[in-house]
Amino acid sequence: MAPRTILYTGKGGVGKTSVAAATARRCAAAGLRTVVLSTDPAPSLSDSLEAELGSDPTPCGPNLFGQEVQAQEEMERNWEAVQDWLGELLAERGVDRISADELTVPPGMDELFSLLQIKSHHESGDYDCVIVDCAPTGETLRFLSFPDVATWWLEKVFPWERRLVSAARPFARGFLDIPLPGDAVFEDVERLVRNLVAMNDILRDHSSTSIRLVMNPDRMVVKEAMRTFTYLNLYGYLTDAVVVNRIFPAELSEGYFADWREVQHEHMELVRSAFSPVPILTAPYFPREVIGDEMLDRLAEELFGARAPADLLHRELSQELSADNGRATLRLPIPFADRGDIELKKIGLEVIVRVGGQKRTIILPPTMAGYSTSGARFEGGALQVFFERSDHGARADERA
Repeated sequence: MAPRTILYTGKGGVGKTSVAAATARRCAAAGLRTVVLSTDPAPSLSDSLEAELGSDPTPCGPNLFGQEVQAQEEMERNWEAVQDWLGELLAERGVDRISADELTVPPGMDELFSLLQIKSHHESGDYDCVIVDCAPTGETLRFLSFPDVATWWLEKVFPWERRLVSAARPFARGFLDIPLPGDAVFEDVERLVRNLVAMNDILRDHSSTSIRLVMNPDRMVVKEAMRTFTYLNLYGYLTDAVVVNRIFPAELSEGYFADWREVQHEHMELVRSAFSPVPILTAPYFPREVIGDEMLDRLAEELFGARAPADLLHRELSQELSADNGRATLRLPIPFADRGDIELKKIGLEVIVRVGGQKRTIILPPTMAGYSTSGARFEGGALQVFFERSDHGARADERA
């Protein structure tokens, strides 16, 4: 049986690591063998758990293991041959060796290799729960969103390309001043593609894997989370909860923090509008730093209460966006609504849906900037919004 896997992602500084560590402690306390790992290049999981963690899972409590994945080790294990070949290529062009080594790793690739530890833990069967503290952006998850293309390339293109290079290598030495990739390079690339396909299967398994977005009640942070939420739905990843951390408590409704608390209240309305019906978990701004067993357990109690953190808290994609040949469709389940109650508006990259007195705001990906709404349809309890690519860009304000 696949382990329950939960990935926490969000903007830097919102308390992701604390939330991941608190979740892991709660799962372990429930008797589940749990590993919590950080793929952040600047990890703070050791500080949060107050334990010395290494690149391998380290015991740090009953049923609990912590791990700070070392991206360099993962790259050497998965990308060494490619690095050597590209490094040699760049060095021959006058790039110093240190810079050449840096340039051989595309942006985001180090975190991608770190995420492959999830696949390793799934295959080991050692854990009931795998909790992941992702780097401060969910963009790396997009590397795992092309299984069909990767599979086609692996099955159709890769064998021919490898044969052609092998056949051309003896002749190329005399005509080219660059080294052609050897078999080890192809093996690294092939292994990476196969791992990507396998990782995609794990992350899209809605029966065992979900993603939780962590944010503070600040407008810029919420907007970033909304964009990430749209991407996750676009690529078929299940978000089963959102976490709003560091909310000012009610006792600060007067005095110096009163205005700040009022602003946070307004931003919470945006959170409810954007992420409904996904459950919203909240935690207050604690007077002490959230590190160590006591504070992590307090945080877990605030977030989950009587809920079991390893449960799937939501089981359906709350929105679906598909695009093909200059057209796109956004599908929003709106059960129990009447057609006449629905109002739709598009402003820039924001789609605003009103149903009665309720409002839902969806931020489209930047790639949709050149699309305008072409119509809408409500049937079977779901609203479908249709878009077409416009030569003149999206109109500022459209109704459907």
